[in-house]
Amino acid sequence: MKKSIFTIMALCGLSLSINAQQNQQQDTTQGKQVVLDEVLVQAVRVTKESPVTFSNLNKEEIAPRNLGQDIPILMNFLPGVVTTSDAGAGVGYTGIRVRGSDATRVNVTINGIPYNDAESQGTFWVNMPDFASSTQSLQLQRGVGTSTNGAGAFGASLNLLTDAFSEEAYGQISSSIGSFNTLRNNIKFSTGLLNNHIEISGRLSRITSDGYIDRASSKLESYFLQGAYKDDNTLIKALLFGGHEITYQSWYGFEPAYVEALGENPNIEENRTFNVAGVYFDDAGNIQFYENEVDNYKQDHFQLHWNEQLNSNWNSNIALHYTRGRGFFEQFREDDDFETYGFQPLTVDGEEINTTDLIRRRWLDNDFYGVVASINYKSENLQLILGGGYNQYKGDHFGEVIWARFASNSDYRDRYYDDTSTKTDFNTYAKAIYNLNDKWSLFGDLQYRGVTYEAEGEDTGIVDDSFNFFNPKAGLTFDLNSNNNFYFSYARANREPNRNDYENGNPRPEKLNDFELGWRYINPSVQVNTNVYYMRYKDQLVLTGELNDVGAPLRANVGDSYRFGLEIDATVALGNKWVIRPNIALSSNKNIDFVFQRDGVIQNLGNTNIAFSPDVVAGNIIGFMPNQDWQISLLSKYVGKQFMGNIDSESSALDAYSQTDFNVQYTLPVNGFVKSIVLSGLVNNIFNQDIISNGYFYTFDDDFSQPGVITTVEGAGFYPQAGTNFLLGATLNF
Repeated sequence: MKKSIFTIMALCGLSLSINAQQNQQQDTTQGKQVVLDEVLVQAVRVTKESPVTFSNLNKEEIAPRNLGQDIPILMNFLPGVVTTSDAGAGVGYTGIRVRGSDATRVNVTINGIPYNDAESQGTFWVNMPDFASSTQSLQLQRGVGTSTNGAGAFGASLNLLTDAFSEEAYGQISSSIGSFNTLRNNIKFSTGLLNNHIEISGRLSRITSDGYIDRASSKLESYFLQGAYKDDNTLIKALLFGGHEITYQSWYGFEPAYVEALGENPNIEENRTFNVAGVYFDDAGNIQFYENEVDNYKQDHFQLHWNEQLNSNWNSNIALHYTRGRGFFEQFREDDDFETYGFQPLTVDGEEINTTDLIRRRWLDNDFYGVVASINYKSENLQLILGGGYNQYKGDHFGEVIWARFASNSDYRDRYYDDTSTKTDFNTYAKAIYNLNDKWSLFGDLQYRGVTYEAEGEDTGIVDDSFNFFNPKAGLTFDLNSNNNFYFSYARANREPNRNDYENGNPRPEKLNDFELGWRYINPSVQVNTNVYYMRYKDQLVLTGELNDVGAPLRANVGDSYRFGLEIDATVALGNKWVIRPNIALSSNKNIDFVFQRDGVIQNLGNTNIAFSPDVVAGNIIGFMPNQDWQISLLSKYVGKQFMGNIDSESSALDAYSQTDFNVQYTLPVNGFVKSIVLSGLVNNIFNQDIISNGYFYTFDDDFSQPGVITTVEGAGFYPQAGTNFLLGATLNF
């Protein structure tokens, strides 16, 4: 019976962390492959013997729903996670928040290599479409987590491991179609192990979609190529992967006041898909939309990893990496000022002209490169990791005018701004787990980060900042017995401001003290993880709710703030066919004594809710496997009410919402050249709920309505998500 329970848990996409004495290594080729590849992430991942709160998601769990949607959407049902999609259906620009912290606070690494954009600190999965198809596993550490490479973690750390090498040759062709003319095609291959040492594998993907929102189309292409060499003591991997995305802009959202000013229906319930991007008026006064209001960006990544098993206790990892990014977004600008572009006024038919319609491109051309390394020691009572990295980013930001109705003194593709920036990030860490006896273990983790950032631009001003951060972590783990595991940890984190923060003046680095207390329970049919956390911030850079002129969220320092919460997730096998996996995150997220200027008067609003931080986030997965060929899942998500600003204004409120998805997968064995055919279906939002998962909020002082009287005006925009929609897929395995 135990065997059948573990089988259904695995096949229903439910990972199980087995106690050390129960967790015997799989004596299979695939098991050995995965274990060997995991040396690439051992410096940044944790196990249940670490006092860190985490969730794992593996390839088998991802596969049934991997039909073209982005990685954040596939992570939607993990504890404490909230996701959103600009285009409304999970293709194109997507976002993730963990414990209320946005993507700039989620440290992301791929095989231990930093992925967050060095300047904005964000993660743009649209630049690597269909990357889930080349992901072996991922681990999401909530809270500060363990020391890692790249940007400091303030809400979570997410590390991905790419495809393990395969000893057997294979081929795979996948296609999926769905709502909004969504189409995904990919092809994967592996040579298998050649001469007992070398394997070459790869993937090509293409995804197109019209998007749920009007004109929010996506044309996404990506590739993944990997070469691996192994022998008894050595693993070397060279990876080249990247993508090219062209997406019609939809980051303006739906702002009722602006939509009404355009003469369109401002009722979001009746006009949910209206997109203001590219709007202009023709000579007859009719509303039009520029057809090429797009984001067009390419990104290529190179990684070289070398792992060496030095002896039975020691192994080392070193990796070199380089990322090349370049692209632009194109905009039609109606009646724009000459002064913005350095144009000289013109006289036409005796009238001075100082505004013009034009088309501009705003470019980003950047390079990111560096080295990360670690050396690892493991004995019966001690696990020790010494590591660090050095990374440098160089970015050029510039704008071009490619067409103007009145060009004045300009030439084609004249640059109207030309900014540069450089950022270096050095970090070193030492972390250890020491087993005092068979029940108690100690955890220690010390990290130093040195960061320098230089920039010069109209949005940032002149920046020349340096930061030196010391981030200590310590914890205690207690194994009561083979079923119960308890942990307590403290972690200190510091983070530098990002590029957009400098738009608001002189931002201060933010500081965090994170306390985690947890209990893990496991037996052959039940697994429960529960933890309480308290995250106390100083100078936290909270989201203000506003967006800048390129759709990026703006942040501002607040004095003191905290997040206090309880998280529970469980995996329960009901017989040998059913599994349920519920989770819930309850939290209180507060700015302490928040000060705000309303109607020209500075007011202390007391403790207010931190923006985009719902008090309740819950999810559940019900899995049913009638036999080895079928897998059926019902997935549900509930996100409580949240505010888009920090002043608890009802104008900034996002209502609570729930979403239920249905997922089915059937594997058809085939005896022949084709080994199997896997059919998958996904119906999202089966109850057709009106979901708004994201938005923006702003205030401004109006002193024009009544001279001498200042009135604070509030405004908001929203990102509606699609109603019931579907994806159907087929995979041929050779």
